[in-house]
Amino acid sequence: MKYLPDGLGLYIHIPFCRKKCKYCDFYSACFCDSVYKEYFAALVREIKSWGGKITRPVDTVYIGGGTPSVTGGDIVPLIRAVRESFLLSPGAEITVECNPTSDPSFFEAAKKAGVNRLSIGVQAGDDGRLKALGRTHTVSDAVFAVNAARKEGFDNISLDIMLALPESTVDTALFDAEFICSLSPEHISAYILKIEPNTAFFAERERLALPDDEQTARQYLAVCGFLRDRGYSHYEISNFARENRESRHNLKYWRCEEYLGLGPSAHSFISGRRFYYPRDIKAFIAGCEPVFDGTGGEKEEQIMLGLRLNSGVPLDSFGADAVKRAREFRKAGLVNISNGRVSLTEEGMLVSNSVITELLL
Repeated sequence: MKYLPDGLGLYIHIPFCRKKCKYCDFYSACFCDSVYKEYFAALVREIKSWGGKITRPVDTVYIGGGTPSVTGGDIVPLIRAVRESFLLSPGAEITVECNPTSDPSFFEAAKKAGVNRLSIGVQAGDDGRLKALGRTHTVSDAVFAVNAARKEGFDNISLDIMLALPESTVDTALFDAEFICSLSPEHISAYILKIEPNTAFFAERERLALPDDEQTARQYLAVCGFLRDRGYSHYEISNFARENRESRHNLKYWRCEEYLGLGPSAHSFISGRRFYYPRDIKAFIAGCEPVFDGTGGEKEEQIMLGLRLNSGVPLDSFGADAVKRAREFRKAGLVNISNGRVSLTEEGMLVSNSVITELLL
């Protein structure tokens, strides 16, 4: 697939779940058939409305949630509406998130609709850890889902795992990474658990046996090395990919390129302006307007986002004082400076916020 840097990214939010996971703070609601039908109609309406305003080609589509696989066969008319409303580039990347409990018929419908990339939330390779996270699937479900997707012809699959889980160790993290690798995905996202407000884990936080910062760092670095040894390039802080299998849609965010987000809580960045839809399903159904969220794309933002990538940013993006600090960080093993570019080491990625803040002073 050819990457088109001038193409627009399109994000579509499906804000419904059968059950909320204990760690999740993404905007979603429990699935209700009547509300879902109203929402789906409103979403198609919004797709068609924006399609009449956008003339540039769309080269990535990402359908996230929530749990997009609750759409079932509706994934076909949903993507049909996208194709009829926007100019899709040849070879556009079309990603859909799904759960390991998704019915195999969903993979069939997604393939029929033209989806060419799946992101499956596996999260762990042990049933006990999955239960602790509030996941509804088992390890066997994950294996079945990946096999079912392969049978439908999907050759670009991303799997998620989580690090620093309650009562986890380096050994359990490596066990989960080995399980994920056994499924041979083209892409792996490895996220460090963060306890967010308004989640079940936040309410339980005093009782959770979470690893400390040092233990978390050991898990992260061990998994980074494990995945690298198995042929996965560590191209972004939490993301690893086989050659040419990076998430083209997510790269738009990190490269400060433009994208349109549709659905409650979905954000957009177009023509230097940022805007979003309120986190309110009923308001979206009623036709609410997106909210202006300031400008974007300034130099500082490009540096902040670019340093998330292993490709880094040009050294000449920084002033003399920042270059001096970058060289100090290099001595500390937190930064690489090579071929006129600055990038974070894996140790630096662990403290990326602090390093980036210092470099932007």
